[in-house]
Amino acid sequence: MSTKITETSLEYAKKMDSLDSLRQFRDEFYLKPGSIYMDGNSLGLLSKRAERTLLESLDDWKNYGIDGWTNGNHPWFFMAEKLGEKLAPLVGASSEEVIVTGSTTVNLHQLVATFYQPKGNRKKILADELTFPSDIYALQSQLRIHGLDPEKDLICVKSKDGRYLEEEDIIQAMTDEIALIILPTVLYRSGQILDMKRLTEEAHKRGILIGFDGCHSVGSIPHSFSEWDVDFAYWCNYKHLNGGPGGVGGLFVNRKHFGALPGLAGWFSSRKDKQFDMEHTLTPAQTAGAYQIGTPHVLSCAPLLGSLEIFTEAGIDAIREKSLQINQFLMDCIEQELPEMGFFIGSPREDARRGGHVSLEHEEAARICKSLKDNGIIPDFRAPNIIRLAPVALYTSYEEVWEVVQTLKKIMNEKQYEKFKNEREVVA
Repeated sequence: MSTKITETSLEYAKKMDSLDSLRQFRDEFYLKPGSIYMDGNSLGLLSKRAERTLLESLDDWKNYGIDGWTNGNHPWFFMAEKLGEKLAPLVGASSEEVIVTGSTTVNLHQLVATFYQPKGNRKKILADELTFPSDIYALQSQLRIHGLDPEKDLICVKSKDGRYLEEEDIIQAMTDEIALIILPTVLYRSGQILDMKRLTEEAHKRGILIGFDGCHSVGSIPHSFSEWDVDFAYWCNYKHLNGGPGGVGGLFVNRKHFGALPGLAGWFSSRKDKQFDMEHTLTPAQTAGAYQIGTPHVLSCAPLLGSLEIFTEAGIDAIREKSLQINQFLMDCIEQELPEMGFFIGSPREDARRGGHVSLEHEEAARICKSLKDNGIIPDFRAPNIIRLAPVALYTSYEEVWEVVQTLKKIMNEKQYEKFKNEREVVA
């Protein structure tokens, strides 16, 4: 089912903004005057609360020195656990099952090193051809560590159209040769949501462990990782969660796996009461904290403390409701205002299958993105032909969405894009 919006006028956009139950949170963020930010699915904007908690943590360092581990505004020793507690409701987990640590790829390496245990004929890893490249690089390297051949032992489910994956195709690939499955929650190009509950059930029927990359969904859509019995998941916190560039990542480990030794152990894998005993025998935490490796990156964790306050107050269900409505408004405006201009909406139209951004395809996508930036609009380009536009529930207005589409219309009518080369910038 889709959230259908038929009106695409400026007056309607202003009306929707006046009715927006989340509109007060827009004032929480630093919005550049004269600019419209549509790249929150790649890097979320800075909030005033994130700035505050970062500065408070700097003060802790300044005022307490080494005693900042246990004193101050945000003691460092329990910071990762405190953030895990705040994140848990967003992924549908208990606080013990979530920890903030590492980065997306480091956490994937940790989880695969822990849960990938090839035996006999069951030694292959199942992924997909549309996933983010870093995941593939990590899986290839993990196979090499085991003396296996990524060309043979990494199975990537094919897409029929280059946009979407079919759950039936994924399930069909769950053979008795598969030891582990790694899939995205939301495809980073098209924004398609995979049916995580169904895929987890089907994997477990076949005795296969399954984990999910939640980078493009956490903070944008609700999850129920514990209820769905997902084995593990990992994600970044700098996109929809506005944790800051290069911010610390997060991971989920199902409590049924508590007690397993981490594949990549370090002193922060320790049970908290044993950590400073400095013994050479690890006593791992009986929580997701066991999958930490090194000391928390305190100054990268700190902004997330403030950012997650906003998510707690707004609620992920309200965020999802507005996200669906404002993205539907964007798609309706595109269809109404940009006919016969070569655009194609490459995102699923059904609410249940679409994440927090719209994938707009055009053969001149790279040049159009440069034209948008020239007009004060910040989009995101993905090769070879995708303009990703992400109206973010917490700080994007309906009027801004309307203005984006009107600007696109002007760019196309005036052929403004022709003054640029049709190739990506260094950072797309």
